Amino acid sequence: MFGTYADVLFVLFPFLVIIMQRMWDGELTEVLLRPDLSIASAILAGLAIGKFVLGLVMNSDLGRYKERIVFFIALTLFLVMGPAIILILSIVGGDKVPGFVAFLQPVLLIVAISLYTTAISISNLLLRGAVGDKTFDPAPQSPTADRAASPTPLVIPRRTSNGE
Repeated sequence: MFGTYADVLFVLFPFLVIIMQRMWDGELTEVLLRPDLSIASAILAGLAIGKFVLGLVMNSDLGRYKERIVFFIALTLFLVMGPAIILILSIVGGDKVPGFVAFLQPVLLIVAISLYTTAISISNLLLRGAVGDKTFDPAPQSPTADRAASPTPLVIPRRTSNGE
């Protein structure tokens, strides 16, 4: 999950820089009335949809889980992507931004982060299920005709505490 949170932080980093610049300019009160958080929400929603679709195409033995993944795709579109795009267009094109936008944008961002982490979790579960069918033998095997072209793992000896 640390990789997932690193992705989220990487997406949010440019928006943090924008917020810090607005704080420097004394416009902190208007940060939540700008479309920045909706843009971040739309980006994370798009990443989540991509992960959900990847989960759909990764494993053909999903059976009943396909409908759940499609439900999460529809939920992401309905709860995050649609409202985020509407807010972006309304904030950029409108004269006066209503006050509820300052509450709605952080909520959208939290929902987008939650759906993205859910998508990563589902994708990882499906990947483990697909890889779990194959057995892994950590002991090195002698090369055979079908394995002669594949690389062998590098064995690095561990250091001992007495410096040998």
